[in-house]
Amino acid sequence: MSVYSAPPDCKSYLRLPITYTPIMALIKSISGIRGTIGGTPGAGLTPFDIVKFTASYASWLARRSDNRKVVLGRDGRMSGPIVRDLVVSTLQAMGFGVVELGLSTTPTVEIAVVAEKAAGGIILTASHNPKEWNALKLLNEFGEFISAEDGAWILDFAEQQAPQFADVNKLGSLRQDDSYLQKHIDLILAHPLVDVPAIRKKKFKVVLDAINSTGATFVPALLQALGVTDVTVINEEVNGRFAHNPEPLPEHLRELSKVVEKSGAHLGIAVDPDVDRLCFVCEDGSLFGEEYTLVAVADYILQHRKGNTVSNMSSTRALRDVTEKHGGTYFPSAVGEVNVVKRMKEANAVIGGEGNGGIIVPELHYGRDALAGIALFLTHLAKSGKSTKALRGSYPDYFISKNKIELDEGLNVQQLFSRIREKYARQKINTEDGLKIEFDRDWVHLRTSNTEPIIRIYAESVSETMAENIARKMMADIREAMMERA
Repeated sequence: MSVYSAPPDCKSYLRLPITYTPIMALIKSISGIRGTIGGTPGAGLTPFDIVKFTASYASWLARRSDNRKVVLGRDGRMSGPIVRDLVVSTLQAMGFGVVELGLSTTPTVEIAVVAEKAAGGIILTASHNPKEWNALKLLNEFGEFISAEDGAWILDFAEQQAPQFADVNKLGSLRQDDSYLQKHIDLILAHPLVDVPAIRKKKFKVVLDAINSTGATFVPALLQALGVTDVTVINEEVNGRFAHNPEPLPEHLRELSKVVEKSGAHLGIAVDPDVDRLCFVCEDGSLFGEEYTLVAVADYILQHRKGNTVSNMSSTRALRDVTEKHGGTYFPSAVGEVNVVKRMKEANAVIGGEGNGGIIVPELHYGRDALAGIALFLTHLAKSGKSTKALRGSYPDYFISKNKIELDEGLNVQQLFSRIREKYARQKINTEDGLKIEFDRDWVHLRTSNTEPIIRIYAESVSETMAENIARKMMADIREAMMERA
């Protein structure tokens, strides 16, 4: 179990051990085709599976239009070059031309799909998962993740194993393009709320944890363009041998915190391997809190763009409080970037994202973008006149207990959730995404993960002890229901 928050002093958080060992797995969801490298077909992400799902995706694109261009990029994972070669060859064999960005970021590929007027795009990244994992993240022509319905079609077609490959005269081409790092930065600098002179004037000293992936290239380039020249990068070599678990959680950021405090930096920055998640460390080495990345950026945006906000229902209530303070309306969504984007469009939201440090700025593109988040956060910090620690202290204080339980093989999760729902029938319940139960201003959210074979249990309260107690009680209820099943 892992519990964390960042109260006003930016110092206090509680950590309990997580006992989760990666197993050979292949997970197919709205977050893409994700699995551990190796094993047998269908049990892990093998070459057979990579070719099968890439061909199915190409078949889906072919039935939608005559456009035969796909953008491809990857993070710094060890398996990246092998997966890249398989995907490129399969797309070419399906008659698609490939624009390959090489080592890139998820938001950069999303931007390139639109700029290239491509039919779609693939990002080779398992995001926050450890080095054993990789994935195919699939995009539509808008540079957005495909819908659940389209994903279901691709998965069904893949099982039929009936793709139509091109003959020798219609094989696809390959073009390598390394220009999109600068194009992405230029797009961010052109945003009217990014104030480079204000950032440059502050002469920020920054420490970056690049977790041995593409953030080591992209983030320093952005910081340089923003006028931040005093940058220390740890875990800088892009080799995919992640120096620690790549999910930017408190227990994985100890090295960053120590370097920030020791070096006298104004703040620390941590991104995940594909640079779509973002969190900060305060000047004293304490944590700003990944839940508050979106809260801070939304606060700045809402000062200049009156409107609504969206986050998934596992995210902190603080975004709702900040939104209402600025006269807007907050809307929750199911977990998953595609669900957040859909709700943002419905609500005409000016800012949105997820409590895992994912920032979505619709004026740029509808995708989580850590680079955009860095530029807007630094502008906000510079103009506020506050230290990083003081800025965090200006926001409502909530505590989230984040936990997970490994799924037993054959477990009927819906039946399990139904038993929990019956037990708490008197409370306000939302079943849009798993099971969310509200207790006045407290809540607990149970859902199966899109990226791991686990049940996530998130609980939030104004009291750290209460959040912890709610989580413990819910986990006990789950175990009891699982024993009844046995």
